[in-house]
Amino acid sequence: MFGDGKELCDKLTALVISGEKIATCEALSAYTSGEENMPVLGRVDLALTWERNPAVAIRTTEIEIRMFNEVEEVFALDEGENADLEGWRKDHQKYFERNGHFDLTMEVVCERFEVVEVY
Repeated sequence: MFGDGKELCDKLTALVISGEKIATCEALSAYTSGEENMPVLGRVDLALTWERNPAVAIRTTEIEIRMFNEVEEVFALDEGENADLEGWRKDHQKYFERNGHFDLTMEVVCERFEVVEVY
């Protein structure tokens, strides 16, 4: 699932399906703690709706680990959620704070993907 609540999940999934969202990121700590499965280059994953129904299959095309404050605008815009890097940083800071941890030098896993199938 994308996001951490139904409203955000619905919004992000719609952006993926429309082709506006071709990237996503998560705190590296979410993967090292076992909360999430680390993306794998070339693997196809199924993104679910908040109700846990299949929404879209995506294939990982690129993975990069960066510090939050080193994420570049081109990646932020590929996430499809914001008009500029400043908006991306503000929204993602709120997301990471809601989920328990944020600092400017935290590592984030930046993943680009392509849509394989919409359900």
